[in-house]
Amino acid sequence: MHRFLISAAHKSSGKTTISLGLAAALRGRGLTVQTFKKGPDYIDPIWLGLAGGRPCRNLDFYLQPYEEILDSFSRYGANADVALVEGNKGLYDGLDLAGSNSNAALAELLGLPVVLVLDARGMTRGIAPLILGYQAFDRNIRIAGVILNRLGGTRHEAKLRAVIEHYTDVPVLGAVLENPELAIVERHLGLMPANEAAAAEARIAAIAKTVSGQVDIERLLQVTATDKPLRPAIAAAAAAEQPTLRVPQGLPLVVGIARDPAFGFYYADDLDALRQAGAELVFFSPIADKALPEVDALFLGGGFPECFMRELEANRGMRESVRSAIEAGLPAYAECGGLMYLARSLTWRGEKRAMAGVIAADVLMHEKPVGRGYVRLAPTAAHPWLPAGSHPDEIPAHEFHYSSLENLDPATRFAYAVKRGHGADGRHDGIVHKNLLASYTHLRSAGSCNWAARFVGFARQCLAEKTA
Repeated sequence: MHRFLISAAHKSSGKTTISLGLAAALRGRGLTVQTFKKGPDYIDPIWLGLAGGRPCRNLDFYLQPYEEILDSFSRYGANADVALVEGNKGLYDGLDLAGSNSNAALAELLGLPVVLVLDARGMTRGIAPLILGYQAFDRNIRIAGVILNRLGGTRHEAKLRAVIEHYTDVPVLGAVLENPELAIVERHLGLMPANEAAAAEARIAAIAKTVSGQVDIERLLQVTATDKPLRPAIAAAAAAEQPTLRVPQGLPLVVGIARDPAFGFYYADDLDALRQAGAELVFFSPIADKALPEVDALFLGGGFPECFMRELEANRGMRESVRSAIEAGLPAYAECGGLMYLARSLTWRGEKRAMAGVIAADVLMHEKPVGRGYVRLAPTAAHPWLPAGSHPDEIPAHEFHYSSLENLDPATRFAYAVKRGHGADGRHDGIVHKNLLASYTHLRSAGSCNWAARFVGFARQCLAEKTA
């Protein structure tokens, strides 16, 4: 099989576009492609999943122990011809001086060669010391090749190839010319997830055509080929695994999940974890559907509700249905965009729209992020899923929001004390109202944070009490 990590010298080098193009091009050759994304990200994995034809999986040092990262890579890569990991930021960038959570650290942990995407605008001879420096900085990292991006033309390409061939032993796997259309697509990827783009497949096909025409796919496959087995026991089990899941015995439980252009930020692993805990997932649209489907619990994930606040406000039937259900005690969990939808109102660019009105607060959008990056949360006694003393450790998670809560009811109960990050007000997060938990923080059912199983267990308890 073929396994490799795509990284860059620095962020905004175009590696996501290259990764999408390669995944789709390899899939177009009849290869089974499994994509992975390093770090806490929703948008890139949605696109990578579409390009690869199967859900993209996140690998995250902060949220997962090493063993879980290795297990996930082995499990999902076992039955694929190609395992493509897209990094985040630059190859050696990281949170600490030792680079313990860098792309290079992930490549070393998984034993992956690195394909380096280099934004070569304005560069000629200087490309050589850059590559040599990246090779010398960590001899444990094998740079299998470079893809030159955003070149000025064929003359620029010829000069760079000559320099790299003369001074280094790193093969040039491709040279992608500056393309205004690709630049527009790159901006679009960062602004809008694929579930909002009606022409997402067409965009990916266009990227794949450009990339496959300017990258030597055969050479890429040659330098990334390996006979080294993945972790044998896990890989063998994963390869033989059937789509059916072993569901715990007990009451049937239906979890409604908001998924449409306004809400789409869900980890594939979390959805799997909900199913493995015994939940049947039913997807609905707060924009288009008139009311909630018949469900026993509710999960409102993140997204961009501000971009669709007119449509969300116009769907009064859904807003009233959600509010009535939660007020009647429906177990519910909301993250970021879901929290915003449950507030009284949402204001963006001077326009104010009514939301579901479950949470006694108003949401105000800002031009710059209010909370961004990794967080650590300490559960409080108000947490509805965690009995006192059941989870004494701090919970690692992440947040990324441009909004804040205004006019928040001073009597609000919170499920978390924020030890790192911003949350709802800089000190707390996780608004608790009846059987609702709504937070700016995004949890991931990984490591010791098995939120999916805990939420399903809580919902089962509520359902049993209601049935009794």
